[in-house]
Amino acid sequence: MTFRPLPPPVSVSTSATTGVGRDDFVSGEAVALDLPPAGVGLRILSGLIDVVVDVAVYIGLVFLLLQVFISNHFFDNTSVAMLLSLHTCVIIASLVGIPTVCETLTRGKTLGHLVVGLRTVRDDAGPITFRQALTRAMLGFVEIYSCGGLPALLCSAVSRKGKRFGDLLAGTYVVRDRFSLNLPQPAPMPPELAGWASTADLAPLPVPLTIAARSFFARADTMTPPARAQLGGQLAGQMARFVAPPPPAAAPPEMVIAAILAERRTRDAARIARDQRLRERVAG
Repeated sequence: MTFRPLPPPVSVSTSATTGVGRDDFVSGEAVALDLPPAGVGLRILSGLIDVVVDVAVYIGLVFLLLQVFISNHFFDNTSVAMLLSLHTCVIIASLVGIPTVCETLTRGKTLGHLVVGLRTVRDDAGPITFRQALTRAMLGFVEIYSCGGLPALLCSAVSRKGKRFGDLLAGTYVVRDRFSLNLPQPAPMPPELAGWASTADLAPLPVPLTIAARSFFARADTMTPPARAQLGGQLAGQMARFVAPPPPAAAPPEMVIAAILAERRTRDAARIARDQRLRERVAG
């Protein structure tokens, strides 16, 4: 039994590819295995919902403000200046403050996102921060309210990930939060690595890494041999960090990936079966 030499692991670092973040796995053909970006249609629908809500809040606050001034008979020059200042605060609070607070507290969701099933994430697919939410909201005021949404629509149409100018400046993009992954049948356990995998300690794998490994086998046949070898070595090197002892040095990367995934499935199935038997005993 002979193994092909394992290529040196490719580190996951910031890529120069547009729209690819630090945690994306990139093949030699610049194919990122990441979250699916939202389409322009979904973003328009989500944006319309948010605009209706924000404008309704703005109208309500303006109505209350006018009622206060009318009921107290504030009509002198000082009161008018105060009214204009408070009106500016109302605009900022309703059209900038509400989106910022919502996206910060919900980690990337507005009311429109919740209805349509979207989420704003960083370029590395992580949750956005207050600074990024504020940047998107401030640019959104200019793009959507001041310019009628035309700049946002044009930018989203030409951007690979559907980014508007606020996303470009904040380093974010919008993903589909509810989608189905069409993953291939799980790779079987390679007989050559069954002994090593059964005795190895497996730490929990990050979800993005697991999905990337499963997706790799679905795309492997469509990749060029250099790209397949590069991405396979990259994934195998990253997954080996969560296994002790490490796989045999001469093991092919694809075989290492398949062995780790297969052993992980086996142990998960055994754990689920034990938990089910325990529940049945307790219930009985």
